[in-house]
Amino acid sequence: MRAFVYNVVLTVFWMLVTESFTLSNFLVGFAICFLILLLARPLFDAPSRRYFTLAWKLPRFVALMLWEIVLSSVRVAQAVLSPRMPIKPGFIAYPLTVKSDLEITLLANLITLTPGTLSLDVSSDRKVLYVHGMFVDDPQAVIQSTHDSLEKAVLEVTR
Repeated sequence: MRAFVYNVVLTVFWMLVTESFTLSNFLVGFAICFLILLLARPLFDAPSRRYFTLAWKLPRFVALMLWEIVLSSVRVAQAVLSPRMPIKPGFIAYPLTVKSDLEITLLANLITLTPGTLSLDVSSDRKVLYVHGMFVDDPQAVIQSTHDSLEKAVLEVTR
């Protein structure tokens, strides 16, 4: 977290030196300062180094989430526009690999944001997330798919 604060402080200095207080100048300064801090990475302690790895993982995470939303949206649209509505709704008890409150909340929100699914509740021991799905033909396949895509992405970004 300290590296992020350094990045913001250096970006403010950048804006003062260039005498331009626009969003585009902020973004350019932020990128330049990030590269400077990346070169100075050996000077930081181990927790601050996580900032640099997160900067590479976060865009990939966002892209994956957008892709999942697009795919689910297409599947829901196809089902709704189909004359026979080929849906099989159901409830799933999804076993959680994530442990922290942040990880559980992030995963539950990602599942809810994905069209056709809704996070309902977390068990009291925080080991099971209850999910309602529009397409639950094979509950094990849904669990495996969620684990391989969303939960894996959450773990990659948070750990």
